[in-house]
Amino acid sequence: MEIYLVAAEASGDRLGASLMAALKRKSPGISFRGVGGDAMQAQGLTSQYPMNDLAVFGFADVFKSFLRLKRRIEETADAIVANRPAAVVLIDSFGFSFRVAKRVRARAPEIPIIKYVAPQVWVWRQGRAKAMRPYFDHTLALFPFEPEVHLNLGGPPCTYIGHPLLESLPQLRPDAGETQRRGQQPPVLLVMPGSRRSELRSLMATFGEAVSRLVKTQGPFELVLPTLPHIEAQVREAASSWPVQPQIVVSEAEKFAAMRVARTAIAASGTATLELALARVPHIGAYRVRWWEAIIGRLLVKVKMALLPNILLDERVVPELLQEDCTAAKIVAAAAPLLESGAARARQMESFERLDAILAVSELPSEKAAAIVLELLAKSRAMQR
Repeated sequence: MEIYLVAAEASGDRLGASLMAALKRKSPGISFRGVGGDAMQAQGLTSQYPMNDLAVFGFADVFKSFLRLKRRIEETADAIVANRPAAVVLIDSFGFSFRVAKRVRARAPEIPIIKYVAPQVWVWRQGRAKAMRPYFDHTLALFPFEPEVHLNLGGPPCTYIGHPLLESLPQLRPDAGETQRRGQQPPVLLVMPGSRRSELRSLMATFGEAVSRLVKTQGPFELVLPTLPHIEAQVREAASSWPVQPQIVVSEAEKFAAMRVARTAIAASGTATLELALARVPHIGAYRVRWWEAIIGRLLVKVKMALLPNILLDERVVPELLQEDCTAAKIVAAAAPLLESGAARARQMESFERLDAILAVSELPSEKAAAIVLELLAKSRAMQR
């Protein structure tokens, strides 16, 4: 029995690897094909082509990469149809996944297709939910409110399996010694400028200037900058001009270790803010895209808040510094109170404690995802007999 999986980003690669491990536990002898990064390859996947070929973000990147993406869509669909796997799991990157699913369904309609990570139709482009229905048999959601949203919008069956970070809670939560370190001098300040090259170009200089100002008014700090291996060189080059040189770490274990002792953090909007919230690190979230991308986004986006902790809490707990507000001066003004014991810091800490109940699941997300995949496989086989 063979499963074909596709991941487009580092976060999807980790999701795919966890799913593969859970599938192997539940169904020994299962095998895999597809596209993935180091984590999925460590679980036994031979990637059809480099996963980074699919890693694009923002309208400008999509336009620049159009021909390459189109070729990879065709190659991926061709490989699936040629190999006739027992099921297909398409992770993240909705635009790529949708186009692959559409081609596979037309040529091999018997193959079950699962979308892992429900598209955020609650943010924008609500029509995607209904458009998925002919091509996807099931959608796996990371947030508890998503199944109802997808149902109301006419999407395929959707199940909340839990956010993958729930499997990392033991690594995110500090022990007594690490909790004590959070209050000691010099405080650990985390800087997390994102995992995409476009984010680094947009945010590194601003974050560096913010750190410089914080050092002058609040410092000194122990500065830690988590990143990923494929952008480490770009991060080091950009940080080389900072007045305070950060300790740059590239592994997830090092990142989580830094979170467990961090006093506060400056982070790009994205999964990092949820990691920090679950680790109960007070922080600010900042983001900036090209001016014309921001105009399009403001016309299409339907949510009143941008950061995942705020959306889940339904309250603007973490400061959101977006576009014209993403300046060094405003970052410093928002981050400085979080370094001191006071109302701003206490409010975030108290709010973050509510997230465990909001995200609660009865079993690990990867185990739930694997169970759904195998259930769909069983149904598909029964129908084909």
